[in-house]
Amino acid sequence: MGGTEHLTVRREGATLVLTLNRPDARNALSLPMLVGLYDGWTEADADDGIRSIVLTGSGGSFCAGMDLKALAGNGMQGEHYRDRLKADPDLHWKAMLRHHRPRKPVIAAVEGYCVAGGTEILQGTDIRVAGASATFGLFEVRRGLFPIGGSTVRLQRQIPRTHALEMLLTGRPYTAQEAAGIGLIGHVVPDGTALDAALEIAGRINACGPLAVEAVKASVYETAELTESDGLAAELARGWPVFDTADAKEGARAFAEKRPPVYKRA
Repeated sequence: MGGTEHLTVRREGATLVLTLNRPDARNALSLPMLVGLYDGWTEADADDGIRSIVLTGSGGSFCAGMDLKALAGNGMQGEHYRDRLKADPDLHWKAMLRHHRPRKPVIAAVEGYCVAGGTEILQGTDIRVAGASATFGLFEVRRGLFPIGGSTVRLQRQIPRTHALEMLLTGRPYTAQEAAGIGLIGHVVPDGTALDAALEIAGRINACGPLAVEAVKASVYETAELTESDGLAAELARGWPVFDTADAKEGARAFAEKRPPVYKRA
């Protein structure tokens, strides 16, 4: 199991929990954090025993975005990871879920600040839970910067364009209630309980057929920009083979026998 000084990894049953761990900087992105995230996504993809992923932050914050002090020239921590970037110049974009989509469902558990790069990573997750006092927003324009983590493309596909443009062009903060109201997040829970709520959702996913779950997730993203007829054809091609799996037969037997299914990814 991987991890770095700024990213911790642990297992909760069939769920891999990735924790951004730089609380003194509100979990601002660092090179060790990005390397740890990338390794976490690849570990989850490679391990069939992992059925879901929860992404969260330590110290009462999710992620406050890029380390602006480092960007201003004060040095980025984790210089010993530079060889990883040289080997894969796209690693940081994969870590931020800009150029990589894990095949397992990713659930974000947000407390505190989830702004700038934090809100950009959030857009790469599948299900989102936040504590009541969480703060969201894309602050880049206020700093004379561009939200290049994918927000000018993804945000308008995930929430109404008028809300996307307001968030992008004003750089103002949004409360958890506002974020839920525009559809950026799905659940608002009492402060300090976002991780528990995310793990509960993960547990429900883990109880389902893993081949079916992965096929459903893939189909949703594959068909998002297709016409209805092309999307339906792609759905059939993706979904029909699931019915021929041993897991599908096990699901039917378990239902008939009124017992929990035991899936084996077969």
